[in-house]
Amino acid sequence: MRVLAAMSGGVDSAVAAARAVDAGHDVVGVHLALSRMPGTLRTGSRGCCTIEDSMDAQRAASALGIPYYVWDFSARFKEDVVDDFVAEYQAGRTPNPCMRCNERIKFAALLEKALALGFDAVCTGHYASIVTAVDGSRELHRSAAWAKDQSYVLGVLTAEQLQHAMFPLGATPSKDEVRAEAAARGLTVAQKPDSYDICFIPDGDTRGWLADRVGTAPGDVVERDGTVVGSHEGATGYTVGQRRGLALGRPAPDGKPRFVLEIRPKDNTVVVGPKEALAVTSMSGARFTWAGAAPVDPTTAFACDVQIRAHADPVPATARVADGVLVIDVDEPLHGVAPGQTAVVYVGTRVLGQCTIDDTVSAVPVDA
Repeated sequence: MRVLAAMSGGVDSAVAAARAVDAGHDVVGVHLALSRMPGTLRTGSRGCCTIEDSMDAQRAASALGIPYYVWDFSARFKEDVVDDFVAEYQAGRTPNPCMRCNERIKFAALLEKALALGFDAVCTGHYASIVTAVDGSRELHRSAAWAKDQSYVLGVLTAEQLQHAMFPLGATPSKDEVRAEAAARGLTVAQKPDSYDICFIPDGDTRGWLADRVGTAPGDVVERDGTVVGSHEGATGYTVGQRRGLALGRPAPDGKPRFVLEIRPKDNTVVVGPKEALAVTSMSGARFTWAGAAPVDPTTAFACDVQIRAHADPVPATARVADGVLVIDVDEPLHGVAPGQTAVVYVGTRVLGQCTIDDTVSAVPVDA
């Protein structure tokens, strides 16, 4: 096949490209230039899209003997990922920009261009597996390396996108094995540290970054019954589950610490309450997709597991589609679930689908 290898400049994508070459495919490497923001272009930035990363990707492609290009997707990235990130925070939600990047850039914009140029598949260094079912359809599954498994962030892929996706690292049992293979191949990225934090916020200061772009407006911090217990300098600086930095003016009547339970942008308030109130029994979202074949009758409740963060443990649940909304009821109350997060639904090791969470139901009534 003609394979376009997305090369981030890290060890995983370099080894994935190398394995695609070993498999006999006609491989071309491409690095995506995603951000033109100051700070993300310098050596030492903590994201995954720096000039240094581009140079590392070029060296890896040269070592593999494959053509290499840099494609400028910065305008699309700003619109689909960065602007979306800001808008979600302004709406009082907690977005996941890595999910949006996979959904709208790497497996939408990139795949669209790849197919238009005659490529058959896009290859990445994600730790996930694709299994072909008896009917020929493709399913997304967890990788063999559960500690490194990245199937969660790929939960946004559709059946059509899975038909053109390739994850050569899916059966690899550990990251150490990938690094050892890179060293044996003479790839200079063998011991390169993993990227972390949000790539377009290189210093990790999300609160300050948002304040520079949307400004700050003082408002009230309130209990769930509306009692004012403090003030804030800008609601976008808070996230559900946060405890530190609330600076409440008086202690709670029960003497317990308070946590952020909700952000209400319409009246610019931050709602706080006891830790117990963070527990939810149900979540739902209208923006949902199936990763491969959908359930035969999604309106009939089915048993599953749900995962709400990339590194969270999956928990038992029951899911169904009702009135065009994917509803997920967890078997035991789940803590720290916020609108804007992505709930990925698994059946065994298979990623069945996902939704962006719109609403949650608290396990603790307001008057409790």
